This record gives sequence, C-alpha cells and structure tokens, in this order.
Amino acid sequence: METSCHDALLFTAEHPLRLRSGATMAEVSVRYETYGTLNAERTNAVFICHALTGDAHAAGRRPGDKRPGWWDTLIGPGKPIDTDVWFVVCPNLLGGCQGTTGPSSTNPATGEPYGLDFPLLAMSDFVTVHRRLGEHLGIERWAALVGGSLGGMQVLEWILTHPSEVDNAIVIAASSRLTAQNIAFSAVGRQAIMRDPEFRDGAFQAQGTSPDKGLSVARMMAHITYLSEDGFQSKFGREAQSGELGHNFGVDFAVESYLEHQGNSFLSRFDALSYLYLTRVMDYFDPFATPDATAALAADPAKVLVVSFDTDWRFSTEHSRRIVRHLEGARVPTSFREISSPWGHDSFLLTIDDYHRTISAFMERAAA
Repeated sequence: METSCHDALLFTAEHPLRLRSGATMAEVSVRYETYGTLNAERTNAVFICHALTGDAHAAGRRPGDKRPGWWDTLIGPGKPIDTDVWFVVCPNLLGGCQGTTGPSSTNPATGEPYGLDFPLLAMSDFVTVHRRLGEHLGIERWAALVGGSLGGMQVLEWILTHPSEVDNAIVIAASSRLTAQNIAFSAVGRQAIMRDPEFRDGAFQAQGTSPDKGLSVARMMAHITYLSEDGFQSKFGREAQSGELGHNFGVDFAVESYLEHQGNSFLSRFDALSYLYLTRVMDYFDPFATPDATAALAADPAKVLVVSFDTDWRFSTEHSRRIVRHLEGARVPTSFREISSPWGHDSFLLTIDDYHRTISAFMERAAA
C-alpha cells in the first residue's frame, strides 16, 4: 500500500481561518496521511474523519510502530475501503495534538502555547479545514466521506452544508445530538483535568507541568462508555489481577488494571487541552436544530449509509435512527444497518464480519 505523511500550512496571516464563532486564526497547519493512488480524473478520493482521540495515522504500519493505524482493520488493499481502488486521505483535525494546530501549538501572536487562549471550535470549523485540505490536494469532489463517532459527526456536518462536494457518505456509531448523559460523562472528564493542580489554568505546558492524573482519570471514565456491560463481563468478569483478591484500595480486580493501563498509556499520545476542546465541540453539535437544516440537500444529496451497533450505549442505535429520519425526510438516499456486536461503541474499530461486509458492499456500489 502506497502511504505518505505530509504537513500543510493551509491558512496564513494573509488568508486566515475564520471560525464559526467569529474568531480568526492566522496560521493553521494540518498533518495528514494518504494511502493508495489518486487517479488521473481525481474521482477516487475518500476522506476519513477520525474520532475523538484519533489522528492522521489511520492505516498501515510506520517504521518503529508497535501497532498499525487506528483503522487498519478497515483501510488497506483488499479491505472494505480498498486502497487498490481508492485514494484515501486522513488528517489530524483542527484542535488536535498530533501535528495539526491545536491549543498546545505556538500562538504566533505571543510565541507561547495557546493554552486556553485557543478559540472554542464548532463542528463546521473542522469541515472548513477539511475542505481547504481538499483544495490543497486539487480534489473538488469526494467519492466518499467516512467517519465513526466524532468522525461520523464531521461527515454529517459536511454533507448537510456542502452536499455538492460528496458522492457518498458513511456515518458510523455517531450522533446528531448528545443526550444529557453523554454530556455529563464528558463534563466529568473535563473537570478531572481542570481540577488537577498541574492544570495551571491551562498554562501547564508553558510552566513545564502536565495534568496527567486528571487526563488519565478522564480517559479511564470515557473508556467505560466505549465498551458494553457484556463486553466488560466477558473480558474481565470479577477476576482478580493477581490471582486472588487482596481486599484493598489498590488495583485489585483485572478490570481496574485494564482501566489503569488505558489511562496511563493515553498520557503519551494525547494532550489534555485537546481533550477539553474536542469534547466540547461534541456537546454543542446539533445540526438538525433549525427547520432549514436539510435545505441544501435538495439540490445534490450524497448517498448515505448509517451504521450502529446494538450494544453501543454511548451513541445507541436511537442516535443513528434520528439521523436516518432527518435524512429520509429530506429525501436523501439513505441506507441503515444495525450490527450485532458484544463490544459496544468500540465496535466501529474492530473486525466484525457483518460490519465489514456492509461497508464493503456500500463502497463497491460507490465504485461501480
């Protein structure tokens, strides 16, 4: 599989990024990876939108990597998104911490990290930067947009606001409006970070500290929402970490050890400020809030596949059905599949035969 990684300065002081809030950013650089080959007509391009803690490295294995890209199960030669057919592009999104401008990047106005001076973002801001990346690559129309969870929300925003740029779209395990419970989980995670004494009002990077305890707790709690109860039970049950329970306040159960590992390993690859900013974007996302939300779809709608998983309680099937109802109400050609899986929200990252067959069939029709 032909793979390459790039950094592109997409916005400058002469041509700044104007955000939905009205704020502007004088410099925005984006890191992105590509897989496969763009055809001469530039008609085989697929855009991948990543989830909350994802990055540009969606597939393949780079030198020194212990594991392949986060969606390597889905992207590659002969896989559902077949890189022998498609030219696949995946960027790290705005506000991220893996090469794209985010709150820990240097503010050109001060020479210091942005910290909490970084502007609040909206889903439409992600799409604005994605679209500029398409212009940078000379791609005017995408054969498909694909995303899971927060990535699926980006796909939904894009097809609602700029449908003429997209032929097909896949929205997986996503939501068009978070419930109070969803928001509550994210709120507690943010509070864990901000109440860590090392947070330093968001200036921790400039002061040489890091709210590691808060960020690890936020990750541990979020990870509970990514698996189903059946998934936890089948993986861990009530097994002791060290053969037998010691009856103490330490890491005694196997599931506690698992969460501890998830929290600690997260610290080496993610930034606390990005976690704050990106989760807040999800809270405010509500694209069907206005009566004219689907007005732009009438002219040239994309064909859409919506996928949910029956044990996903983070974004349950009802979240997907709500998206389907709105799209079908706007006469968008929409297919829907609920996939059976014991693994909850994380199912969209895993190899599940029915799930992969569904994606493969949709992409095969897109290529026809």
